[in-house]
Amino acid sequence: MKVSFILTSLLFCQQILAQPDVVRYSKEDYIKQYKDDAVKDMAKTGVPASITLSQGILESEFGNSQLAREANNHFGIKCHKDWEGKTYYMDDDARNECFRKYNSVLESYDDHSLFLRTRDRYASLFELKIIDYKGWAHGLKKAGYATNSEYAYKLIKIIEDFSLNELDKGNNLPVFASNDNSYKPKNNSTEIKKTETVKKVNTQYNYSANQVPFVKAKEGDTYYSIALENNVELWQVLRYNDADKNDKPNEGDIIYLKPKRNKAKQEFHAVSEGENMLYISQLYAVKLKKLYRYNHMKPGQEPQQGQQIKLR
Repeated sequence: MKVSFILTSLLFCQQILAQPDVVRYSKEDYIKQYKDDAVKDMAKTGVPASITLSQGILESEFGNSQLAREANNHFGIKCHKDWEGKTYYMDDDARNECFRKYNSVLESYDDHSLFLRTRDRYASLFELKIIDYKGWAHGLKKAGYATNSEYAYKLIKIIEDFSLNELDKGNNLPVFASNDNSYKPKNNSTEIKKTETVKKVNTQYNYSANQVPFVKAKEGDTYYSIALENNVELWQVLRYNDADKNDKPNEGDIIYLKPKRNKAKQEFHAVSEGENMLYISQLYAVKLKKLYRYNHMKPGQEPQQGQQIKLR
């Protein structure tokens, strides 16, 4: 029995030693892995990609924390009363606190952006420009996202050390240097000049309908490129035009740069063949939801040819 116990113990030790070391992510690895997801969330919710990435790096120890590895929770979001998903318990500010657990890291990213977007205490952040990463960092601390008094400064340092604010402008991140695996921003005057040019408003395409300014989409335009060219946030362009992040405008489409109005000067529109409610909304710069309400129609319902659509 004694010999058997010793042999079993030795075999167990050999198995432990034979197991590969747990792979630890570097900050560079983390940024490469999740920068595209941060940009996608920025398009959907208006949370700057630099803020999402820097919070993920800080809160999850760039993907290496216990909470990140065992619960896919990269932002330290606790359960709160409205959480109905999976849970994970660990000691934090108090013993055995409840944290949200996700099926994947991408779920954590989506929930983080949704969490900020749907909480009243963070509402003032969305009044800031998407490129104002310092304002966002200090706003998160002021709103109580974290108790650490240096939280905002830690986020800002990460953003500036890795040039993450370039993502907020629609630029690619500088390349990783291959010789020492460090992250070195390029000092490229051509890129800077290109960035400055793309922000200028192209007045050739400026128009107005119902006193709401708009541009006409050019061939190859995206909602993102239009937002950048006209110094408007992407989430605003999508909202003003009742568009989804996956939509792409056609050449000649009207793209509003300010919110559409509640009513038009004209009282009715006679529907022609092929026209739908979104087309009419864009034509007269009247909010789509108002058109549905005026005409006692459900969202998604479309008019018939010849139908008179109330515009006010």
